[in-house]
Amino acid sequence: MSVNNKEVDLTIVGGGLAGSEAAWQAAERGLQVSLYEMRPQNPTGAHISDKLGELVCSNSLGSNLGDRASGLLKNELRMLGSLLIKIADRTAVPAGGALAVDRDNFAGEITDALEDHPRISVIREEMPIIPESLAIIASGPLTSNSLSKELAKWGGEEHLYFYDAISPIIDVESIDMNIAFRASRYERGDNTAGDYINCPMNEAEYLAFVGELVGAETIELKAFESEIASGVKAGAHEYFEGCLPIEVIASRGEKSLAFGPMRPVGLIDPRSGRRPHALLQLRQDNLAGSLFNMVGFQTNLTFQEQKRVLRMIPGLEKARFERYGQMHRNTFIHSPKLLKPNLSSKSRDSLLFAGQITGVEGYAGNIGTGLLAGINAARQFAGEEMLKLPEHTMLGALCHYVTHADEANFQPMKANFGILPAVPSPNKQNRRQRSAAKSDRAIELLETYLSKMDETAQIAALV
Repeated sequence: MSVNNKEVDLTIVGGGLAGSEAAWQAAERGLQVSLYEMRPQNPTGAHISDKLGELVCSNSLGSNLGDRASGLLKNELRMLGSLLIKIADRTAVPAGGALAVDRDNFAGEITDALEDHPRISVIREEMPIIPESLAIIASGPLTSNSLSKELAKWGGEEHLYFYDAISPIIDVESIDMNIAFRASRYERGDNTAGDYINCPMNEAEYLAFVGELVGAETIELKAFESEIASGVKAGAHEYFEGCLPIEVIASRGEKSLAFGPMRPVGLIDPRSGRRPHALLQLRQDNLAGSLFNMVGFQTNLTFQEQKRVLRMIPGLEKARFERYGQMHRNTFIHSPKLLKPNLSSKSRDSLLFAGQITGVEGYAGNIGTGLLAGINAARQFAGEEMLKLPEHTMLGALCHYVTHADEANFQPMKANFGILPAVPSPNKQNRRQRSAAKSDRAIELLETYLSKMDETAQIAALV
């Protein structure tokens, strides 16, 4: 299959968050972009539509607060002119201090923006090879077996992969609000009634639930999940610690869920006036407010077992599941060995990578790497030096981490303040103060960096 079309300046493989953002950034800088998305001709088993930028897991892009790692990253992306963050802000639904979106409207706006762009051609075909010309590989966690084989040959290393799981979605009218209650943790959010629906549990209810959960039947992996492409094998850890199925968490000890996704901190059960022993939070999933997803409840239980076990949660006894939890394979390359911090290949500047395939986790991280790859592809095309963002910014730190991590123990990484260098301080600070200081420094450094870029561009235009 030839992709060396002289009328195409840049080929992007994958129409997810990273590929969509990369296509927009490159096209806005004058490149003719061909964006290859294999859906719907070649479905993934996890996606349910053919829309670009579809969210297959949670509908939340994480915290929107500036002193949180995810919030800082999104603020950086706003400064850098991210299309997808702009669309996320427009399609937001109530979620306390988080940025959650109506997933259909979000993906619909992304699709319309890219399909209507005069310099972007969306090609609904699988790209089974690595393009020889300027290209960005953003094929995501469900990279096809054909392309996986080619990437394994190219990299000279075996792929790593882990299994990722998604949470169920429930019809809000089926939730018993005589038991469940609306509230945000520590009363955050603009909605005085509370942005989340909370299902409280006493100790006996919680222990009974955990007992059934750990013994419940799980789904046998589908063919597309269990089939491992030639040259690609399982890594040492099948699960990513940041997205464990609830049954796996529960198997680690009866208290593990109560200190994890079912932690009750910052919430009071209005029926008792006390903090519950544990609780489930549900977050609004669409603008109409008719669907809510189970926060942190990724699962691979069989659908029948999900219905049986999850209905043990107080308030969900008659829950109607609009989508059951599922599990899918997530593939990523060995970035510390293969990539530079500007996201180009160490062996070839004209080949860049973005999104989950680099080992960056989280929606905002995927968008951010797509943005940087798209900008750098345009700069490489123009013969300009590619950008390497300051390591004290969150996006710069993420790109630095995945390209400099310990090669023997490389695992995916989400935005977090632990990957940012410490801010020197003469006074002892608590964790929140340290995070705020890192956030303030990152924004200041990015502003300076962008200002210098503008000055350089202005000088170059005068020469």
